[in-house]
Amino acid sequence: MSQESVIRFSIIIALILALSAVGLTYEIAAGRVLAPFFGTSLLTWTTVIATVLGGFSLGSALGGIVAERPRAKALRDVRGALVATAVLMAVSPTLLGLIHAWGARGTGGMMLSVIVVFFPASVCVTIPSPLLAKLAIEARPGREGSSLGFVLAAGSVGAIFGAILAGFVALPLIGSTATFAACGASALLCLPFLRGGDTGTRGVTLAAAGFVAFAGVAGAPACQYESGLSCLHVSQRGPEVRLISDGTIQAAERLPPTGAEDGAVDLALSYTDWIWARMDRDLGPDTSVLFVGGGGYSLPTKLLSSRPEASALAVEIDPLVTKVVRMHMPHASDMIAGTGHVVNEEPEGGNRLGIVHADGRVLLNETNRRFDAAVMDAFSSGSVPAHLVTVETFARLREIVDGPVYVNLLDAPDGPLARGVQAILRQVYPHIQVVRGEVNARGRTNVLFAASPQPLDPLDPVPGGYVPARIAEARAFTDDRGWVGHR
Repeated sequence: MSQESVIRFSIIIALILALSAVGLTYEIAAGRVLAPFFGTSLLTWTTVIATVLGGFSLGSALGGIVAERPRAKALRDVRGALVATAVLMAVSPTLLGLIHAWGARGTGGMMLSVIVVFFPASVCVTIPSPLLAKLAIEARPGREGSSLGFVLAAGSVGAIFGAILAGFVALPLIGSTATFAACGASALLCLPFLRGGDTGTRGVTLAAAGFVAFAGVAGAPACQYESGLSCLHVSQRGPEVRLISDGTIQAAERLPPTGAEDGAVDLALSYTDWIWARMDRDLGPDTSVLFVGGGGYSLPTKLLSSRPEASALAVEIDPLVTKVVRMHMPHASDMIAGTGHVVNEEPEGGNRLGIVHADGRVLLNETNRRFDAAVMDAFSSGSVPAHLVTVETFARLREIVDGPVYVNLLDAPDGPLARGVQAILRQVYPHIQVVRGEVNARGRTNVLFAASPQPLDPLDPVPGGYVPARIAEARAFTDDRGWVGHR
């Protein structure tokens, strides 16, 4: 072996750790950036994980072939793979947007997009690993077993570090577009440590570095506001302000015309009109309501502005949602500021509103407070999180909520989610009403439930053009066998 091709064992282990971290960061960022286009569900994450792991597998096989080549040629090929990795990772969000703009829709479009966008980079980032493993073993003659053990451990530790870095640091702080560019830059930073053999064309490497830097700085962000949980956009059409999360309208607020009564709250979405009509009919003046899913805080705002003696606890998993609402939605912002709210605590004393930034299921399991009613309006992209539509969830609600529970879903009029939730409610409550709105171009609509221990009076007139929904029998979702997401 020539002297110039010798790489220190510690450097090899560091490179394996770094590339493993890049691979896992890229995988998690792929799931995040997919959400605005295709939502977040068990199906999307399954597709992303399967595709990236498939890329890792093919990359390892190809890398093994590369590692058997003459050392100079193998090092040159590995360096080429890292340059390709950097460019492919940096361009991923742009390519995803283009494929979606060209018409990729539904489960088939989602799977095609994931394979085209994320598979090639997953292959390239893994190609160096077999050669690095071979170099690590050769660097410590007679200690092949421990060398291989360190290689495997470095790969695992790097993957763990990458997952933590993506979820807790990169995506919340710099967003998905910059995270992809940072993954590409990290791959390029490994190049100087791969010494030996033909270093290739320096201009190609510099061009790749320039492209990655441009993608990170000038690339259009996927989200106007982004956290590790949400991709948010705010739009205004005339007097209506809309909060859009992962491509789905999460909330809207209609600003009052000039001269309107001060403090009057006009609900902008038809489903909120129906839920509020039911609440107004069913609940007393000093009611206490639990809202699982803060969203735009439209219904808590309406409740507290209409009933001076009422109180509310809103559970919103993402603090960014609350921050954006306070920035852009005046009615909700004034309500949050004016009702003595205590963030991350339940209301007590003079506080009429409590905001808890937590998962709704966690709060249900931990709270000791009782409520007169509850509104289940939590969404992850265009669907309800699976753990919030199970028999166990609504059984717990029945324990702490004395009155009715109102549920908002997005599904086909007789879709699998609506069927499963109806089966749950029939197990837990003796009285149920279910209505649906107008079906959109994707075949979905708001399916709304009211479930109560006591009979529910009919609404007359029915707001928002909602009509009774006919939903077939189905199996109730449980924690063990739950909702898997829209197909």
